[in-house]
Amino acid sequence: MTYAEPPLREPDLPRTAKVRPTALRTGWTTGACATAAAKAAVTALVTGEPQTDVEIGLPAGRRVGFAVARCDLEPGRRAEAVVVKDAGDDPDVTHGAHLTATVGWRDDPGLDLDGGPGVGTVTRPGLGLPVGGPAINDTPRRMISAAVAEVVDLAEVGVRVVISVPDGEIMARKTTNRRLGILGGISILGTTGIVRPFSTASWRASVVQAVHVMAAQGERTTVLCTGGRTERAAHALLPELPEVCFVEVGDFTGAAVTAAVADGQTGVVFVGMAGKLAKLAAGILMTHYTRSRVDLSLLGAVTAEAGGPPELVAEVTEANTGRHAYELWEAAGLLAPAGDLLCRRVRQVLLRFAGHRLTVDVAMVDFAGSRVVASSGRWVA
Repeated sequence: MTYAEPPLREPDLPRTAKVRPTALRTGWTTGACATAAAKAAVTALVTGEPQTDVEIGLPAGRRVGFAVARCDLEPGRRAEAVVVKDAGDDPDVTHGAHLTATVGWRDDPGLDLDGGPGVGTVTRPGLGLPVGGPAINDTPRRMISAAVAEVVDLAEVGVRVVISVPDGEIMARKTTNRRLGILGGISILGTTGIVRPFSTASWRASVVQAVHVMAAQGERTTVLCTGGRTERAAHALLPELPEVCFVEVGDFTGAAVTAAVADGQTGVVFVGMAGKLAKLAAGILMTHYTRSRVDLSLLGAVTAEAGGPPELVAEVTEANTGRHAYELWEAAGLLAPAGDLLCRRVRQVLLRFAGHRLTVDVAMVDFAGSRVVASSGRWVA
């Protein structure tokens, strides 16, 4: 049977990746909440009155209001305000975080913005932020400056604003901040001020950013993993590489490869399980379940090419899932040869997608992520 190269596809995902009978509720970014807290605290400092609510402008021009959970005041000297983050229906680790702004006067005109406890410190280049400074991204910085300027004339008056997040360091353990070189807390993020529930744009952006950070460290091999188990396997395969090289891509393999090419990387290693590999072998570079399905006929063809008998080919072609096909290969003693062929097909797809500007290696791991069961040639299962 002659192998025909599949067309390459990178399908878009809908705004929400979860189908529900009712609309998902949007929420607010950490940047928007920090902005609201900063404006409330500055307003309290100027008026001498604690604030219970505040209105800010979002980057697109919309005005929105926030409740102020707490506002403490030392008249004429210092004020502190807290806005509690509501992430809507997004599964966000910072949902419920107390974004806290502590403000006071400074001698020189202008805004001095800093991070306090619970806000991460940037320790590596590649994030578009100064190394050693707080992990407060560019859009939140502009939002905070604009909100403060609605209360005082920063050309005439100096204000110091410190953003902090109680328990932010604990929240950060559930993020990729440490790998990106952001230590000690969460990042103050957001480009629109609004959290879109189950937004894939933020995940895709985090994948691309991780590749950029790795490139900024001078590393030239990107290791793409689909999740936590495959990442553990990848570390075991490539212990000589620093942690920053390992990128959890989820469904966004195409975005990661594109970023690697743009950053002048020389090599990509993909470590995955049977289902994701089957989708990639079919030329699908964005593999979310709402936009792609495992092509079992492809796995049937791989079975035949690996020397499987017609009965096994038929079973694999009618399998329930990619994992089921994997189990059929394993039971028939065909896992290594069939898996190797699958990995080689994925390698060819990624090479074509990268325009042959990268070297590519592919490894398939078992469903525990504990061992390599097949590869495109670099590793022996």
